[in-house]
Amino acid sequence: MEYSRLGKTGIKVSRVGLGTWQFSEFWGVTEYSRAKSIIEAALQEGINLIDTAYLYGRGVSEEFVGRALKELGVGRDEVVIASKIPGELLGRDDVFRAVEISLRRLGLESIDVMQVHWPPIWRHVPICEYARALERLVYLGKIGHIGLSNHPTPLVEAFRSCLSRVDVEVMQYRFNLVEREAEQEIIPLAEKLGATFLAWSPLAKGAVLGKYTLEDVRRDERLRSRDAVYHPENYQQILELAEAIKRLAEKYGRTPSQVALNWIISYSENTIPIPGAKSPEQARENAGAAGWRLGYDDWRMLDTISRRIRISYALG
Repeated sequence: MEYSRLGKTGIKVSRVGLGTWQFSEFWGVTEYSRAKSIIEAALQEGINLIDTAYLYGRGVSEEFVGRALKELGVGRDEVVIASKIPGELLGRDDVFRAVEISLRRLGLESIDVMQVHWPPIWRHVPICEYARALERLVYLGKIGHIGLSNHPTPLVEAFRSCLSRVDVEVMQYRFNLVEREAEQEIIPLAEKLGATFLAWSPLAKGAVLGKYTLEDVRRDERLRSRDAVYHPENYQQILELAEAIKRLAEKYGRTPSQVALNWIISYSENTIPIPGAKSPEQARENAGAAGWRLGYDDWRMLDTISRRIRISYALG
């Protein structure tokens, strides 16, 4: 495993993290023993960054992460835990209560990074209200650092203007080879700020791997059939990219997912993909995306093919 610095802090984090949205009914990892084996495999491969959220599995994800770390005897300085507060809970008192609930679920005294999952789009909470509440929790030792997820750049800057002594150290957004909107404004801002950029959905729910047929997608009524990248109009475009990824996987002796994740790692020194894993084998495979690099010509080839893809979200 290779490591980089978390934002402007001195904290060392792995260049691949473990996302834990899958510890929920939505993605199907609802047995604790299975979740524990995934976390254990990730840790054994050198992954020390675990991303969870208040809402994942309605608290199950945080509980599984905290319980597994305790049972595995993982030292507090051996792992970096990032969680998220949903946009509905950003009033000052709710911020304090939500953090207290997450701490209790995780069994921790302090959470390394607390991110705002998305802005309060259904409730008008002044941005400085939740920014200053989070900053106060940093002062009180319940949060190590602050991050933002899914905030447009003007809101990032507005949030930062409310802070007095700390700064945004993590920015988390969707980013993969076919959904690249973040590189227009968000990644440049993260680089300017020296913030770590966490890429969620780094494999576009597996679309960039091309391993599902359209019939497979149609049968998956809960998940992929409802995602725009799997709409026939979009997915047909992605398949050319998937074939190129498979060819590079053979060339480098890697798996397609490792190639797709390595493309993100190679994008910038502060870009870290946080793929989920539904088995220990997947966790180990994800870890193998780090510690090597695609050659420039191969990275550029994927970049070129990717830029020809036009994903439409306005589909009937």
